[in-house]
Amino acid sequence: MSYTGPDFDPPPSRRFRRGPLTVALAALVPGALLGWAVYAAVGGSGDDGGDASTSAGASASAPASSLPPSSPGTPSPSGSDEPDESDGKKPSTSPGSTSPSASVPAGTGPLKGKVVVIDPGHNPGNFQHTAEINRQVNIGTNSKECDTTGTSTDDGFSEAKFTLDVAHRMRALLEGQGATVKLTQDDDRPFGPCIDERARIGNEAKADAVVSIHADGSGTGNRGFHVILPGPVNSGAADTRAIVEPSRELGERVAGNFVRATGNGPSNYVGGGTGLVTRKDLGGLNLSTVPKVFIECGNMRDSKDAALLTSGAWRQKAAQGISEGIVSFLRG
Repeated sequence: MSYTGPDFDPPPSRRFRRGPLTVALAALVPGALLGWAVYAAVGGSGDDGGDASTSAGASASAPASSLPPSSPGTPSPSGSDEPDESDGKKPSTSPGSTSPSASVPAGTGPLKGKVVVIDPGHNPGNFQHTAEINRQVNIGTNSKECDTTGTSTDDGFSEAKFTLDVAHRMRALLEGQGATVKLTQDDDRPFGPCIDERARIGNEAKADAVVSIHADGSGTGNRGFHVILPGPVNSGAADTRAIVEPSRELGERVAGNFVRATGNGPSNYVGGGTGLVTRKDLGGLNLSTVPKVFIECGNMRDSKDAALLTSGAWRQKAAQGISEGIVSFLRG
């Protein structure tokens, strides 16, 4: 999604926590970012989607994951509060899945009993329903459009396709760990859902964690990922006070594992190099009552980032990193 509109809040200072969790969380993001810096310094590059775990610093700083290793060649279907353009083709669902956006009964594994909601930003059909997605909805602090069409690479690969593809890969990984996984949409509806409904889906599922998948549409030369955290909001229908702290924990773990899995560094244009940004103007966060974050996986308008985002092998690494962050959060 493009951020030419609302200003970003400055990244909050890291707070102190008690007990063993303090050490783990304090080390996770900075440790992973340090690993990325070491990786880049010794000649590694995120441009080719290289695995960050080849860096001794990154692999040592990030906790070992219980997820299976990523398989860059694994075939997958195609593909934020804001949508993107698409050719309208519906991707196939994952092998063995039931109705695309329905909850899938969990099997056995360390996440048995946990519910994860994945929110693929932007329905591919939104661009055909501009009147519907321009409808204003209440996000607590004010009103915003129901949804948007999102962004795309210069070659026309849409954010909606990207988000669906990463969501499908994440679903397979997390279901393999025993989690019950629900998608807010799977190109199984004409448009939307609206940003308020996206939040409601996670709330009604009583999700243990929700992650909204996006790709940015910033200027050329702006590169890297960032995780968006909810700020404290208490206005109208929005009250994020209870989820600010757990959402930050979720976001820190997602950021740290994303660096480790993809080898790509944090945004060079927002977040002050932390890969973390706090916002109070996104309905999908404001209206959530369960831990939730957004991740902008890269900038579709930069040619180097676009080369990664359009690579199936890199998208598998992205899905692995985000999923590992969720697993780390849920297992504590």
